Amino acid sequence: MTAPIPRDIPDLPVIPGVATPLPALVPARAVLPLTRRPAAAAFRALVALAAAAGVGTELLLGNPLQAASHWSVQCGALVAAVFACSASRAWTARHPVSPLLTGGTLLYALVAGMVQHLLLTRGVGAFALTGANAALGTDDMAALAGGWQAMTGPLLHTVIPLAVAADWLLLTRPGVLRPSHAMKWLLFPLAYLAFTLVRGSLLADGSPTQYLYPFLDADTYGYRSVLPNALLLGLAIYTLAIALVAVDHIRPDPLRPRQDSPLDRWAPDNRRSRRNRRGPWGRRDRWDQLPENWISSPATSGLE
Repeated sequence: MTAPIPRDIPDLPVIPGVATPLPALVPARAVLPLTRRPAAAAFRALVALAAAAGVGTELLLGNPLQAASHWSVQCGALVAAVFACSASRAWTARHPVSPLLTGGTLLYALVAGMVQHLLLTRGVGAFALTGANAALGTDDMAALAGGWQAMTGPLLHTVIPLAVAADWLLLTRPGVLRPSHAMKWLLFPLAYLAFTLVRGSLLADGSPTQYLYPFLDADTYGYRSVLPNALLLGLAIYTLAIALVAVDHIRPDPLRPRQDSPLDRWAPDNRRSRRNRRGPWGRRDRWDQLPENWISSPATSGLE
């Protein structure tokens, strides 16, 4: 039997020329193994397909330029792209998409649903985003687009926001959103406001599609009313963004394995597994915790 190695080796000089390594902060994503998540990948792929179908239907059945100018259509295209990338990464066990991008997608999808249901007129007519396609007759377009737009409207304003929120709550880890993200997320709403006002000023006065949202109709209400409305809406979006960050830091982790309760440790299977983990002498010592496997000296800086 090999003699046990003493815990301290006396008179062993320190190795010259070796600098003491400084502690370094290594992110958990650099050392933790990644695993494939087929269920999350399938759900995100389904959401991406649904968003792409809604956006494609609005672009095909109506005026593409008018449809692409709507907030909900742009958000639907963003959801389709981000969730397709997230599905691919979950399927191939790669690092998830940046929380700055996924959090912004969540915020914009929620804004699309809340603006539609809280500010705009409810009903089937409220979901009609696009105008009649010039390639089709008025009657043909009404017959063709009536049924499809009755589905794409709720899809973009209700189903997609709920699906994005469900993915955030049930399939992502908490604590990744930062307060600094909220200010960055406001860049897209500001750019969309400028785009809407410039677009309305370039179109003919009195056109039914000059301003897509009544609270941004500068031709009817003037900029003195539109700009305060835009400011209040921006404050509401920023408040919602801060609320998302706060909820992200207090919600439970859906990906953490379930911890056994104190009563589970006394179950028969758990008691049997604890007996199987005992050492060769009936003790629960692990092999790397036995004294003969310890090495400590000034040269090794107390390694064990």
